Amino acid sequence: MYLADEAWPDLETYFEAESLAIVPLGSTEQHGPHLPEGTDHLIAEAFAREAAERTGYLCTPTITVGVSPHHRQFHGTMWADAPAFRDYVESLTRNLTYHGIDRVVYVNAHGGNVVHLREVGRRLRDAGDAYAIEWMWDESIPDLIEDAFAQPGPHGGPKETSLIQYLHPELVHDERLADARDGGLVDWENHPEAVQNGARTFYDAIDNTDNGVLGDQTDASAETGERLFEAATTQLVELCEWLATREFEALLPKDHV
Repeated sequence: MYLADEAWPDLETYFEAESLAIVPLGSTEQHGPHLPEGTDHLIAEAFAREAAERTGYLCTPTITVGVSPHHRQFHGTMWADAPAFRDYVESLTRNLTYHGIDRVVYVNAHGGNVVHLREVGRRLRDAGDAYAIEWMWDESIPDLIEDAFAQPGPHGGPKETSLIQYLHPELVHDERLADARDGGLVDWENHPEAVQNGARTFYDAIDNTDNGVLGDQTDASAETGERLFEAATTQLVELCEWLATREFEALLPKDHV
């Protein structure tokens, strides 16, 4: 069920019967010369809408701008400052609790959002208002990604490229895949300048990659994207079903020893 498509009287029975909502979040930021700036939020929305379709749980509209100042040097990147992002997501989630939701899955597709969503979840849980957890698609299927790509790359690489080739092929510049690889950083894991004596030395994507992306984009395909999408959607559906069956009190912080 997609909240924005429903008339308000038709939502009453959902809130009477269910207490879980799915909230997709991503970013609007550079994803190299070959992918759209909406890559992350398009991926998040696709997973959230599909999981909602398969389970019947409520999916909210997508939060399309995230914490992305580390991509700001590239044209068109948008971002929210971290405190504003956290406050906004917390406020939106409290909107849901007003209607009776007490557990939320943040379907997130942007790494820059992770720590902030975890912080929002802690705030809500500590207050006893809701149990909200962050889910990121690629972290749910690491073995499949490792098998699929020699150099998956954490940003704009073949895993995201494959998903967009599958979900929105008209938005992918396939003729630029080699340029994306050759103008970016292929082997992120062995990049010698990213860490110095145990300290992470960079702040922005452009410090490591001239065109903003990592990994080998020429390894991507729509067929692989479909496999990734189906596998991760299964993981998300199972997470929602697991969370929906928990007793709410058991999800709250334990008492002091």
